[in-house]
Amino acid sequence: MKIEDTNLKNFMAVSDMISLLNMCCGFLSIISSANQNFELAALFMIFAIMFDSVDGWVARKTNRQDAFGFGKNIDSLSDAISFGVAPAIFIYSTVNTTSTIIQPIVIIVSLLIVICGVLRLTRYNVIADEIKTRDFIGFPIPGIAFILATFYLSGLYNPFIALILSVLISFIMISTIIYPKFDNMPILAISCVLIILLIVPVKFVLFNINIPAFLLLLFCLYYLIINLIKHYA
Repeated sequence: MKIEDTNLKNFMAVSDMISLLNMCCGFLSIISSANQNFELAALFMIFAIMFDSVDGWVARKTNRQDAFGFGKNIDSLSDAISFGVAPAIFIYSTVNTTSTIIQPIVIIVSLLIVICGVLRLTRYNVIADEIKTRDFIGFPIPGIAFILATFYLSGLYNPFIALILSVLISFIMISTIIYPKFDNMPILAISCVLIILLIVPVKFVLFNINIPAFLLLLFCLYYLIINLIKHYA
C-alpha cells in the first residue's frame, strides 16, 4: 500500500458515517453528563444505539466492500465511546450527585464498565471470522447503555441499584453466555414506537413513572435475565 492509498476517501462508506454519528452521540452524552444534564445524556445514549443498530444494515444494503476491516474498526471504536465511556461517565456523574457512596467505589465501577466494554469489543473482533454464529457471545455492549438510560428516564433511578446492575452487566458482557440476536419483529416494532414516545416532547407519565422508558427497561432486563437463566439452567 502506498501513502496516497491511505486517503480516508478510500476507506469511508455511508455506513461508516452512521458509525461516526453513533460516536458523536456518545460524546454528546459524556458532555451532558459532565454538565449534569442527565436526561439529555440518557437520550443521547439511546440515539447512539439507534445509529449503531442501522450501520450494519446500511453496509449490507449498499454492498459495502471492506477488505481492510475499516468499517469493523470504526464501529468498535465508536461503540467503545458510546457504550463504554458514556455509560461509565453517566453513572459516575449521577451517583456522585445523588448519593454519599464513597467515591472510589464509583470510580472502580465506572472503570469496570470501560474495561469490560473494551474487552467485549476486542474479543468480538478477534473471533468474528473464527466462530460462525449469528448470536452474541456475552451480553451485547449497547445493552448497558440502554439499561442505564431507560432506568434513569423511567423516573425510578436508584444509584445503589444502578451500581449493582453495572457490575453485573459488565461481567456478563465478557462471559461466554449466549445471547441470541433479537429478531422478534412485534417486540422490535413496539420498542421502536416506545423509543419515539420517549423522544417526543409530550411525556407519558403515570404515578411519576415514564411508561415508555419503563417498558423499554423491562424488555432489556428480560433479555438480560432470561438468557442468563437458560445458560445456568
